[in-house]
Amino acid sequence: MDRPLQGVTRDNLPRELFAGITLLAISVPLNIGYAQIAGLPATAGLYALIVPTIIYAVVVSSRQVVASPDAAAAALVFSSLTGLSVGGENFAAMAAAQAILSGLMLALASFLKLGFLANFLSKPILVGFVGGLALEIMVSQLAKMLGISLNSGGEFLEKVATLLGDLGDANLWSLGISVAAVLMLLLGRRLYPAMPWALVALVLASVATASLGLEGRGVSVLGEVPAGPPQFAFPLLDFGTWLNLVPSALALTLVTVAEGLLVSRSYAEKRGYETRPNQDLVAFGAANALAGLSSSFAMGSSTSRTAAMDGLGSRTQVPSLVMAAGTLLLLLFGTAVLAVIPSPAIGAVVAVAVIKLLGLTELREIWGQSRFEFGIGLTCFVGVLLIGPLGGLGLAFVLSLINLARRAAAPAVDILVGNDDPQVSLLGSSDNVRQTSPGLLIIRFGAPIFFANGTILADHIKTSVSNAPSRIRTLVLDLEAVSDIDVTGAEALHGAKEWLSRHDVSLLYTRVRPDLRARLTRFHLLDGATELATNRDAAAVAAAPSTPTPVQKVRR
Repeated sequence: MDRPLQGVTRDNLPRELFAGITLLAISVPLNIGYAQIAGLPATAGLYALIVPTIIYAVVVSSRQVVASPDAAAAALVFSSLTGLSVGGENFAAMAAAQAILSGLMLALASFLKLGFLANFLSKPILVGFVGGLALEIMVSQLAKMLGISLNSGGEFLEKVATLLGDLGDANLWSLGISVAAVLMLLLGRRLYPAMPWALVALVLASVATASLGLEGRGVSVLGEVPAGPPQFAFPLLDFGTWLNLVPSALALTLVTVAEGLLVSRSYAEKRGYETRPNQDLVAFGAANALAGLSSSFAMGSSTSRTAAMDGLGSRTQVPSLVMAAGTLLLLLFGTAVLAVIPSPAIGAVVAVAVIKLLGLTELREIWGQSRFEFGIGLTCFVGVLLIGPLGGLGLAFVLSLINLARRAAAPAVDILVGNDDPQVSLLGSSDNVRQTSPGLLIIRFGAPIFFANGTILADHIKTSVSNAPSRIRTLVLDLEAVSDIDVTGAEALHGAKEWLSRHDVSLLYTRVRPDLRARLTRFHLLDGATELATNRDAAAVAAAPSTPTPVQKVRR
């Protein structure tokens, strides 16, 4: 494990400390808003910035990734728990238990080196999933910005209908605060990006609310925030509730693994240092477990805050420690300041933060690159809104697996022409090139041979031999692109091998990978067949006046 806080030097420490103050100014208002999205008290968002953040900063190998609850995780927490909690009963305890379960799953994934599972969360799935959650968040925050009350447990379409139907009841003071805050955030970031505009907006909105007495004019405020350090407790829930939390905890874990490792790797490559994915999974796991034990909720990587720290030149985890210390001081001595923050301003801060998460630009790019994958992303986007985050994620997974099977079941099968280079042959379309040379066919199969495509290879072999312009005496199977073969694929190849034998066609293999050779031997597919190193060797053998005795000749 790398030493904690790697990269800290005497020269960069002042810059890291300043970045930490900025990170504190960004994180406090955001986490208060995310806690409200999750249906939890403001303290749940602030507690996440203390003990979980400290342990994460000490354990993680990434020098820059900031761990925190984010908007997508908050929306997933709320939507997944709403159906399980009756009347809000045990809601906070269930959110804490969910975080603990996610932490255990992340630790287990690290132990079993299962980080590769996150690869199944393709870009279209992530864009659609996060975009759907972001749109749901936008609706709830727009209601807060307008001073309209929504049914927190209602469906997305029900919330939209309520919002549109109650527009005439919007509070003009709330609307004014929201518009001013949004303009300040958008214009301020353009003119002076280094300024913590979210904090500035909340401070000015709080001053205006208090001095003008806007709470008495219908503007809601955050209200009393309990003072004191994080409250440690183990969530006391029955076994059945713990089991019911497993699916949503698994969804949170997958999103954390996919986004966390991706962000960590991208910044490490950009800034020239190494990370250890399994160590980072342990860090995320410990942070989530401690978040659950300290009355908070699930944590992941914060892309926006990581980008902000990178922009300030931070290359260590010192800013996270400064943020933890500052949040603790705020909870001990400054909670009275938080009580007067107007909810419309919080809604504006969160709404601006999640605009980029809608993924409209990314979906447009995917549309131009792959219509099928655009369909996967759009299905996940709509599914999250109509059947919930877990249902939308599951549906997108199924579509991704169908896409994977569809691609694997239709691999490239080429007849090679030209053998001047022993390793690379020219490719010819099987529609107009029916043989490599008189009496010889060299066929390259472009995928692992398994149950979905084994018969395709066998059929192609038979068709190519049957349709060749002259009688084929030797067929060479180029296995350079084949990494594996399963039982069903082996049976299909056995059938093709026997068909070739009945038609007096010799079978040769070339460019066989060592692992694949072991599999072919186990399936007895090398029995009676010749294996040669290159296509040039195969062509030379095929051109020989007599058929060679089958051998296992490999030149490497």
